[in-house]
Amino acid sequence: MSALLDATLKHLNALVSYDTRNPPREIGTGGIFDYLREQLPDFNVTVTDQGAGAVTLYAVRGKPKYLFNVHLDTVPDSPHWTSDPHTLRVTEDKAIGLGACDIKGAAAALLATAQSSKGDMALLLTTDEEANDPRCIAAFLHDKPSYEAIIVAEPTRCEAVLAHRGIHSVQMSFAGQAGHASGEQRPSDSALHQTVRWGAAALDYVERQSHERFGGLTGLRFNIGRVEGGIKANIIAPTSEVRFGFRPLPSMDPDHLLETFRTLVEPQPTKFTELFRGVSLPAGDIATAETRRLAARDIADELGIPVGNAVNFWTEAALFSAGGYISFVYGPGDIAQAHTADEWVSLDQLKNYAETIYGIVNRGSA
Repeated sequence: MSALLDATLKHLNALVSYDTRNPPREIGTGGIFDYLREQLPDFNVTVTDQGAGAVTLYAVRGKPKYLFNVHLDTVPDSPHWTSDPHTLRVTEDKAIGLGACDIKGAAAALLATAQSSKGDMALLLTTDEEANDPRCIAAFLHDKPSYEAIIVAEPTRCEAVLAHRGIHSVQMSFAGQAGHASGEQRPSDSALHQTVRWGAAALDYVERQSHERFGGLTGLRFNIGRVEGGIKANIIAPTSEVRFGFRPLPSMDPDHLLETFRTLVEPQPTKFTELFRGVSLPAGDIATAETRRLAARDIADELGIPVGNAVNFWTEAALFSAGGYISFVYGPGDIAQAHTADEWVSLDQLKNYAETIYGIVNRGSA
């Protein structure tokens, strides 16, 4: 094992031991942040509590060109873990622990790099990525310090991801009129019948988008996640509620998609609320997105980071892009291991990532 990997695993052991599950949103400025402060004595460190478990650590040494961002919160552990999820286990080829892949492994490598190098470096560590409530990055974008690019750590198998889908979640309701189900019904009588017709129309519409492409991604991703309503089989349903999500390509207009989904059938839903919006990466119209993608590719090439394919999952790199930064995603691990029982990251991936970041920082270009 290399000294840099040894140091990374030491830090990862400590980071995994801290409970940063989200939810519940109970992360404060002590605990893991006390540990982080101790590891960065030659950095100017600011820790800010944004409320509701959203805490930011912003650390700067020198005058760096790039900012490294990583979230420290994890999803809750499932009952299928075979050992304590907050105790790191290291085998010949894996490090196993809650958040090891998503994405405390990258945070550990950044700490190891910070301690083994004196180069200029900037870190933004946050704890609200898993909450769908990006307070930490919103606060950072309010001040908007100057950087040539922001490199966001997520599991990308040590490849630069320059583009990914957006993500939107919606709650909507239909209203009908309760009555005996033995009689003839109008289309507007049953809220559940309206819901079923809407679902069929939505699936047909999504199918018609299968020809759309951007950066290796194809079509519109769509999912009806929850349907509730009605009383019993012989009563016409007076109300129904639907929750659905969709993941557009960077080239798709989310507001146009929202209006299309809202107006697919008559009568239209009585309530239609967007619960969460995560823009695509790169953000902006088609021309702007392509300009930002090419700029990110040039930076990845300059830093010696191999460029991978666009991905379907969403990351907070899109928020930085929407804020006007050049941003891309780069981190150790495979997204297939994220959010799973006995979550793991390979030692080879950790070593690759740590050595790449060390090379960037040590040559004075970070």
